[in-house]
Amino acid sequence: MAQVLEFRLPDLGEGLTEALIVRWLVEVGEVVAVDQPVVEVETAKAMVDVPCPYGGVVTARFGEEGTELPVGAPLVTVAVGTPAHPEPAGDADRGSGNVLVGYGTSEAPARRRRVRREPAAPAAPVAVTDVQTPAAPARVDGPVPVISPLVRRLARENGLDLRELAGSGPDGLILRADVERALRDGVARPESPTPVPAAPIASSEGTRIPLKGIRGVVADKLSRSRREIPDATCWVDADATELMHARVRMNGAGGPKISLLALLARICTAALARYPELNSTVDLEAREIVRLDRVHLGFAAQTDRGLVVPVVRDAHTRNAESLSAEIARLTEAARTGTLTPAELTGGTFTLNNYGVFGVDGSTPILNHPEAAMLGVGRIVPKPWVHEGELAVRQVVQLGLTFDHRVCDGGTAGGFLRYVADCVEQPAVLLRTL
Repeated sequence: MAQVLEFRLPDLGEGLTEALIVRWLVEVGEVVAVDQPVVEVETAKAMVDVPCPYGGVVTARFGEEGTELPVGAPLVTVAVGTPAHPEPAGDADRGSGNVLVGYGTSEAPARRRRVRREPAAPAAPVAVTDVQTPAAPARVDGPVPVISPLVRRLARENGLDLRELAGSGPDGLILRADVERALRDGVARPESPTPVPAAPIASSEGTRIPLKGIRGVVADKLSRSRREIPDATCWVDADATELMHARVRMNGAGGPKISLLALLARICTAALARYPELNSTVDLEAREIVRLDRVHLGFAAQTDRGLVVPVVRDAHTRNAESLSAEIARLTEAARTGTLTPAELTGGTFTLNNYGVFGVDGSTPILNHPEAAMLGVGRIVPKPWVHEGELAVRQVVQLGLTFDHRVCDGGTAGGFLRYVADCVEQPAVLLRTL
């Protein structure tokens, strides 16, 4: 006898609570194998294929392409133990554990839950039609079953009392669709004690662009960084002529080419070894600074889909050649949209080369929860006093934005001065690469 199992959107990590459905990879009635990808979602600035841990016949899909689902909402239901896919119920119930590519899945089976089981018959198959049938509206006493900040914000901005709604999600979870349905149906809203006068209507309302997908993730993370991190920025001009010459000589010796960004990354790891305070994060609950032992170096990369920050793992163990190869690989993956979530998370320090946009300086927002970011402006010929003589040199502005909780200006200035010295006189450092 077929058993209907429900697969829900798994925990996406990094504090994310929603995912945008980009493309369904299966149809209702299609037979799927264990760990076969069933949907493509956008999260953490990456396109991710979500594999289903059950094998059987797809009996339902939840969510249209282009819509967002909260973590824990149903994705698909699968009938297992059918003639088309005669998998033993015990194996199907256990699942594979491979919930989302790029994330740990050892706890996945514990998170899986069946579709609406009645206490008197826990092993009975569940009808697919039960999944999306909302209960009659009733006021909720106690905690409101909402896990999505997006849903809460949408209700708050429209003056809607979530306690008046009955959710159509699992265990009465209130979904975005429930709030939008209530707004369309004109559910009574609580009266505001201080009504706000309506704003005058302009001749043109402009264009509204939803903050979802990549832009939504970026907006949430940058807002959190600004709220939580008291940052400061210092900067210095440096003569990069010798660094440019050194790169030409290194690449002229044969072998793999080394990028300028890789040389700057190598300088960063050397500077962090001297000033480890900047490879830190702050644990607010424990009121502790956590100084990290490994350097996972993020670098900003602009793509057609927006700004992403791929992460070079264990950058402190790599030489310039290894850094150049890994940066090139991650950059290509960013451009093609194939970066995995694991390649976009876990950074401890960020290198931001905004000089590619033709600007000299910037005061960037830190990549929460990191404590520092080195910014590099464009390298341009400028008049410079070199060895007591006025000359035209290749000059770059370097800027360090840092979390003032982890160190004072002396440490930040020392780090930046060391980076500038390496840029101006790279021979000693490059000899060890």
